[in-house]
Amino acid sequence: MEKFFTVGEAAARAGVTAETLRHYDRIGLVVPSATDPWTKYRRYTEEDIIRVRTVSALRSMGFSLKEIGLLMGTEDIGVLIGGFERALRQADEKIAALEEAKRRIGRVKAHYESKRFELPQGISLRKFPPRAILLSKLPLAPTVETLHDYHRHFYAQLGERRALYSFEDTAGILEEAGKSTMFAVCTRHPADGEVRTLPGGEYLSAGCTEESREKTRTALLARLRARGAGEPPFSLCLIRLTGLLSWEYEWQLPVLMCAQPAGAE
Repeated sequence: MEKFFTVGEAAARAGVTAETLRHYDRIGLVVPSATDPWTKYRRYTEEDIIRVRTVSALRSMGFSLKEIGLLMGTEDIGVLIGGFERALRQADEKIAALEEAKRRIGRVKAHYESKRFELPQGISLRKFPPRAILLSKLPLAPTVETLHDYHRHFYAQLGERRALYSFEDTAGILEEAGKSTMFAVCTRHPADGEVRTLPGGEYLSAGCTEESREKTRTALLARLRARGAGEPPFSLCLIRLTGLLSWEYEWQLPVLMCAQPAGAE
């Protein structure tokens, strides 16, 4: 004689709640093999419980209940393969999102634990090697969303060539000819990459906050003029996240590219 289980017993054996079993019954996903004609209580067989466990397994793979109903109701191999291919793509997207979240967590954790980055105190003269940058093709402004996701933005811009590039964990804005363009500093790129190389040499530099950003740039320009130099052809504003919702800037204006009269400092 076949053994029957109550809702509570079946739920415990399947590792779900009794309400979950009732919901599956209501939507026709797992219908109990028997119902008591007098009490209307549901009665489940071992086969019903196996079906519930199968639903749970498919749920853990990312399938919706509607998709599970379609998969469990067909023997069409093409439909089944197509469903699992979609699940694989969705799993890849979730993994990428988790890796990005892990990178964000590590960055903020490193800031709060070590505070290794300190803004330059006042104006200083710093020397940089040539740097390769990838300019954004979309107009982006420094916001919490764009700064947290700027790596993803640049990798998406590269499309199929994304595996050939890697970037520093610092965003930046290139100010040139009255135009502002967000960029990422490349640590790796192909020889024929869509990059621009910033010249190496001395840069007048100063750290600032959002509030003092324009005032700091004005002070740097004044210092360049005091040296007898003209307007720089471009300026950089590097951006570093300093916490969950805040960031700081560092202006860098090229010095050696500015023409200086003979005898100037």
